[in-house]
Amino acid sequence: MQKVFTNIGTLAQVRAFGTKILRGALMADVPSLKNAWLKVKDGLIEDHGTMDEFQADSTYEVIDLQGRMVTPTFIDSHTHLVFAADRDEEFVMKIKGMDYQSIAAAGGGIVNSARKLQEASFEALLDGARQRLSEAISSGTGAIEIKSGYGLTLEAEIKMLQVIAQLKQEFPIPIKSTFLGAHAFPHADREKYMKTILQEMLPEIYSQKLADYIDCFCEEGYFTVDQMCHILEAGEKYELKPKVHVNQFNAIGGIEKAIEFGAVSVDHLEVLPESEMVLLKDSDTIPVALPGCSFFINIPFAPAKKIIENGLPLVLASDFNPGSAPSFNMGLINSLATMKMKLLPEEAFNATTYNAAFALELQEEVGTITKGKRANFIVSKPNRTLNSIAYNFGVNWIDSVYINGERF
Repeated sequence: MQKVFTNIGTLAQVRAFGTKILRGALMADVPSLKNAWLKVKDGLIEDHGTMDEFQADSTYEVIDLQGRMVTPTFIDSHTHLVFAADRDEEFVMKIKGMDYQSIAAAGGGIVNSARKLQEASFEALLDGARQRLSEAISSGTGAIEIKSGYGLTLEAEIKMLQVIAQLKQEFPIPIKSTFLGAHAFPHADREKYMKTILQEMLPEIYSQKLADYIDCFCEEGYFTVDQMCHILEAGEKYELKPKVHVNQFNAIGGIEKAIEFGAVSVDHLEVLPESEMVLLKDSDTIPVALPGCSFFINIPFAPAKKIIENGLPLVLASDFNPGSAPSFNMGLINSLATMKMKLLPEEAFNATTYNAAFALELQEEVGTITKGKRANFIVSKPNRTLNSIAYNFGVNWIDSVYINGERF
């Protein structure tokens, strides 16, 4: 049914269609309307304006928001939402003093998740993913990327991607799928596993049309820059654009090569030398920071403020996964960005809404209050402001979430 939302206290992130990604100082600006109305028709934003120019129309259902704030939903451009089980036992190991690399060396980490996933049925994986995705949407996420990478065998990686494909069919939000077979090496024979990725996984994924992007964890102890290049080159042949993990613990040259391959984004960036920031500034590749991971495993935060000061765009994502970032709450990501990365609330908000849409190539569909885009938006509880999203950390500031104009 057609709806009009009236008496909106603040209608945030109102932008014209076709606005470019926000860079540098522009990230501190969030255009808003005060005392506004918003019309929704057939799942899309039809129109908006201020109440002094509002004209009632009896064909629209009227929803009086009584001064509440409305914002576009968050866009989470980096998650590992499909997995078999939590790794809370590793959480206790961290409390006792072990770091991420030590836990991985002891048989934990990604390989631990892979063992559990390989044993899980498709139905069990799907049920768990459905629950997590429903909760993420209720927490304000209106578009999401989901990676494979906890399979590490042909059968298990395909199973993960088929779960994501089923989620795309069942859920009303845009979902992008990323093939991350190059997440870790499941055994000592690394050359053999590279052949499995290149000669078995990729052809099968392409034949079933199971992925939108290709990813690689380029890091010491995982995949080398040369191995990443082989994987991204193969991805090109199978029409998969790169979105890659780089610079989480070390800068080993992955950013330069990712840019050469036209990566949509480079994600993590906890270690980011000035020279690589310059490379990003001269490219169309988007820097994506993952503060939830830094917070949870106690590693440095990406230099988000410096990224912005250098005139670059910035995206923030949750990195939701069972080992290093077990939260999909994008409000918390805004809080961490302001408290730990020293971003302004407006900069954090732009990095989790409008700019984040570019990291999934969804900028013409979601991320702003714009005529013709999906009516995916959040209605706040009373007396909330844009500052409240980051300020009230751990507090639910959301009254309701609308997806395609319908309350979720």
